[in-house]
Amino acid sequence: MTERQNAGPTFDGRVRGLLHGVAFGDAIGAPVEKLTPAEIRDMYGWVGSLDNAWHRTSRNPAGGNGRVRGNGIVTDDTLMTLALMSVYNEVRRHLDAWDMADGMVRQIAWVRRYVPELQREAPLIERLFYPEKWIFQRHQLAACDPRQGGIGNMVNCGAAMYIAPVGVVNACDPQAAYDEAIAFASGHQQSYGLEAAGVLAGAVAAAFIPGTSIDAVAEKAYHLAKDGTRAAIGEIAEAATALRDKGAEHDEVVATFHARIRPFSPLGDDLDHTAQKVGRVTANYQPSRFFSIEELPLAMGFAIVAGGDFRRAVEAGVNSGRDADSIGVMAGAILGAMHGEAVIDPLEAAQIDKINRLDLAGEAETFSRTARTIFEEAEARNLTITRERAALSNCNATEDGHV
Repeated sequence: MTERQNAGPTFDGRVRGLLHGVAFGDAIGAPVEKLTPAEIRDMYGWVGSLDNAWHRTSRNPAGGNGRVRGNGIVTDDTLMTLALMSVYNEVRRHLDAWDMADGMVRQIAWVRRYVPELQREAPLIERLFYPEKWIFQRHQLAACDPRQGGIGNMVNCGAAMYIAPVGVVNACDPQAAYDEAIAFASGHQQSYGLEAAGVLAGAVAAAFIPGTSIDAVAEKAYHLAKDGTRAAIGEIAEAATALRDKGAEHDEVVATFHARIRPFSPLGDDLDHTAQKVGRVTANYQPSRFFSIEELPLAMGFAIVAGGDFRRAVEAGVNSGRDADSIGVMAGAILGAMHGEAVIDPLEAAQIDKINRLDLAGEAETFSRTARTIFEEAEARNLTITRERAALSNCNATEDGHV
């Protein structure tokens, strides 16, 4: 092996792997989103490729309500990730809630892009779910304090699903990634929805550490997390390790995970918002220090069971159903960052690019340059602080010596 091979994936390769992981997990999971594991098994057998029809339109041609999925089409998870990358590319520095109020609002509401589910160019906000439309309502329409933008929102995984770029610009520094994600996403989410964004960003940053393992990444995520999110990650990680060690089959893994996550995310398989739910009192989607979104702990659990194998983890997460695309996105982001471009199947990457009118490799290259600029500025700032602290120490020594 050459020295480069021994060194592992490059930073640029890891960014390409991460972005492919986001898009692949999204595209392979989108057709089966909100199905139960049993429904996936009955309708698809096993989802192991991009070439699947959306369950809503395969059963009912009008079931997509004008939207399309399948065959590699990505959803808002990927498009919001690209929007966040664009904010970084514009400002070329670390972000906070004011960038949610400015850059992110501009990206979702005023930049037209090709939205593949709509099959046309449009502002992304036309596709977004209500908790993500909230960004526009709170910041532009209500002109809130940016740090209070997430207050009152429906608590969900919406911020976590696109937060991976924060982990990139804080590569190898999970605490800094967590802190920046919390500062930025406070303009969008609250409670355990905000906490998940911070923890996922930290996990992505940890995945950039050379020579790391999925167990080490999960441990770092556990120690970063607070309250119900920490408890849920610990519960799933413990179960995942035991299931991996015994060589458990997929059905047992899913059944165990769903039983273990239920105290933290009681939604279960009941994900559709129907007329029958109007006026029903529920703790779901409400702020809580005891709850957790289920997508992040499950994504990490499937990654652990797979021993860090990208393809096995993403497929297992997608075939577990429920919020399948976001589970795939989170597992794909972490393991794509860990393994780099080795996770990319060229044919699948070309399929995703073509059907979505994207250039993911080009997007990754541009964002890598942005991240490097941010690294350089951070290094210069740290050097200045180090010198000033050294000078401060010299002043203290002089005072102690009464010179």
